[in-house]
Amino acid sequence: MRQDWQLRVIQPIAVLGLLVAHYLLLFHNGVLLSGCTGSGWDDCGAVSGPGAPYASVGPIPVALIGLLGYAIIYGLTWLKDWAPLRERYLPELLVGAAGFGLLFTLVLTGLEAFVIHAFCRYCLVSAVLITIIFLLAISYLRSRQYE
Repeated sequence: MRQDWQLRVIQPIAVLGLLVAHYLLLFHNGVLLSGCTGSGWDDCGAVSGPGAPYASVGPIPVALIGLLGYAIIYGLTWLKDWAPLRERYLPELLVGAAGFGLLFTLVLTGLEAFVIHAFCRYCLVSAVLITIIFLLAISYLRSRQYE
């Protein structure tokens, strides 16, 4: 298997993240209806809906931040192929981007659990995706250190 297999696995996961974040952005903007039940723990409207108090950082929707984050991660996975000189810093950049995304997600998931008392299933899917990306980025960094 290629030495950079982690990058090739991160790419489709980042695309899934882009799709989830795009859906959440459309939901936040009122373009789409939520697929959540809206009752009990499964309440996307309370978490990421148009009127949700924690669905934006200032005027910027959290879903847009996620969309940009997944786009950056996806772009970084192609950087090695298109700009070999930047390969030297790619593992650190990838871990940094994924690490920031994971920390941001942990804060948001904490808000869901302890402040909002409801979860958004799509937000949880995104949390799983960014966790997998972060673990793969760490694996990629470690594999590059031992070359």
